[in-house]
Formats: sequence, C-alpha cells, structure tokens
Amino acid sequence: MRTHSRRTAIPTRLAAVVLCVSAAMMPVLLAGEAEQGPTLPKVDAPTEAEIRNSIARGIQFLLKDQNANGSWGSATRTKQLNIYAPVPGAHHAFRTATTALCLSALLERNDQSADVQKAIDRAESWLYENLPRLRRATGDAIYNVWGHGYSIQALVRLHGRHAGNNEQQKQIVELIQMQFDRLRRYESVDGGWGYYDFRYEAQRPTSSSISFVNGAILIAFHEAREIGVEPPERLVRRAIAATNRQKKKDFSYLYGEYLKDRPMREINRPGGSLGRTQCCNHALRIWGDQSVTDDVVKAWLVRLYVRNGWLDIGRKRPVPHESWMQVAGYFYYFGHYYAGLGLAELPDDEKAPYQAMLARLMLDRQEKSGAWFDYPLYDYHDPYGTSYALMALYRCLPVD
Repeated sequence: MRTHSRRTAIPTRLAAVVLCVSAAMMPVLLAGEAEQGPTLPKVDAPTEAEIRNSIARGIQFLLKDQNANGSWGSATRTKQLNIYAPVPGAHHAFRTATTALCLSALLERNDQSADVQKAIDRAESWLYENLPRLRRATGDAIYNVWGHGYSIQALVRLHGRHAGNNEQQKQIVELIQMQFDRLRRYESVDGGWGYYDFRYEAQRPTSSSISFVNGAILIAFHEAREIGVEPPERLVRRAIAATNRQKKKDFSYLYGEYLKDRPMREINRPGGSLGRTQCCNHALRIWGDQSVTDDVVKAWLVRLYVRNGWLDIGRKRPVPHESWMQVAGYFYYFGHYYAGLGLAELPDDEKAPYQAMLARLMLDRQEKSGAWFDYPLYDYHDPYGTSYALMALYRCLPVD
C-alpha cells in the first residue's frame, strides 16, 4: 500500500495492543489526577474588563438578531447540506430551544437596561404562546426534547424575574409541569431521551437513550426542583440509570446506549467524549453521584483546555461527526457551557485558574459580529452558540 507519510506505520497487531494498553491506563491516569490534582497549564488569562467587553458584544448581537415576533432563529440560510429536519415540526423544536437558550442568557445577566428588558419581554411572550404547541415532528424526529428541556431552564429564570407576582409564577409553574408531561410522553422505553427513533417510530419512542440529552434534561429538572417544582421521580431515576449505563471508568461517556458494544469507537473515547463529559458529570453530580468529585471536575476542565483541539477541529464543519474522534461541530459551545456549570460548583477560592482557561477559549473564538457559532444549522447556530458562550463566560467573572 502506498503512503505519503515517511513515518513508519505501526503493525496492526501492535496498534491493537497500544490501544488496549492506553484504554486500560485511562482510569488509572484519571485516578492519579484525582489524588494529586491536575497539572495546570500556563494560560494567557484575560482580564475582567476583556471578559465584560466580550459579554457586552455578545448581548448586543442577541438584541440585533432577535426576530420581530420575539423568537430567535429560523429555517433560512439554507445550504445544499443540512441535517435531517422534517418541516415544520423540526424547526418548531429548533426555534423553541434556541429562543429558550437566548432568553436564559439574557435573564442570567440581570441587565436592567431598557433594550435588554424589552427583548426579554418579547421572548417571554413568544415562549408562553408557542411552547404549549411544541410536539414531536415525525415518528423518527424527536428534536422537541431539546425545546422542552431548555424551556424549563428559561422558565425557572422567568420565575425568579416575577418574584412576588403569584399569578405569573403560577402560570410559569404550570408550563414547567407541562414540559415534564411532554418529556414523560417522549421518554425512551429504556429510560432517558433520544432525538431520533429510527427503530419502530412507536408512540412511545424506541429511541436509544443518548447520554448528553439525558444530562441536559436532568440539569433542567434539577433547576426546577430548586424552585420547588418537583420533576417526576420515575423520569429522574430512569434517566440517571440510563446515563450511568453509558458512563465509563474514566468519566467519558458513550454517545448513546446503542454503542454499548463499541466502547472504544472513536466517538466514545475521551477525545470524542470531551463535549459530553462536562454535561453528564455535572448532571450526575447534582443528582447525588459522589464519584464526581471536585478533582474529577478539575481534571476534565484541564482536559477540555489542553485537548481542546479534538473539539475545535470539528467546529464549523458542515457534516456532523466528520472530524477526528467523530466529533460534531455542535458539541463545541454545548460542552463549554456545561463546563461553566461544573466550574461554578467548585470552591470559590479554587475557581480562578479554571475560569482563565474557559474564558480564554471563549474570547479567542468570538466572531467579529459579537456572536459565537460552531455548526452551520440553518439560522439557529449564531444565537444558540452565542447563548452557550455567554453563559459560560458569566461563570468566568470574579466571584463577588
């Protein structure tokens, strides 16, 4: 076989041995990091002023990008290559999830300026009107689970915005409970959630449980619980069990439970899991998994920085999973947002070096428009990427 590389090829058997040894060592390496703490890299830490300026530019982008009806994103900016999105339901789901993320990003900033408050008012009205109509698009496309999950988080923040208004808060609680019911209907037969059902397209989805969908929804459930709105215990218990079945000893996670017989496929290795681990670890930790310690969180925050190339090289590629380690571009800001949530749980006096890493990554990737995007998805990518990045950056500001 002809090759263009001058490097000596590793014989197939030896390569297999190397992979097996590496796989066996991974849990040991992480255990060592957990005992001694990870080695911190040198980082050109951005100043607080630089972070605040970046945040201001991101917020200005969201204000300019908001649709006239109060939502964000649309099915425009099409290209010859797009992911499967049966109309109109898939786009209802994308727009709802994107709008909920943008609303959360604006609410978390607690900016009382007239422009920001007006944008929040419009988005809030859109969400109240459209969220009850969100459903599964077709038998095989269940993107609505993202809309239900992220809307819970937006509604939790709106609940705080309307403190003292009992009637408004009651309406918000009812909408949160409606999302619980929708997620009960669209729960996989195995527990947890997927966003495709290519098996039988049954009324009760036979989709494979997907680790990072479970993580995102479990985190939303926990936020609802913190304001006194208890999610269904059975849904929580089954989603945790499904996520744990996909958890590996080194705290990387399978992409989905359908890959349980191929744990060393590229997408299931630490490099392929880098955008999922942050979310899944945080979800399990806040629901009581004591194995996800501070040191495990720190180790994976360091890995996210020093091994960021595994994610970054997939950023903006138009074909999902075409990159090394089968990484898809849309994992990039997703992973960094959840890294921020995990970082926020660390002791205040230990956060600074991890904040510097996360902030540096975000600032270096901000677009000239003030937006962030990682995957060209119709016209949803700029607002959802910007929202994820903003909420990551909020957690990089100095602790008051």
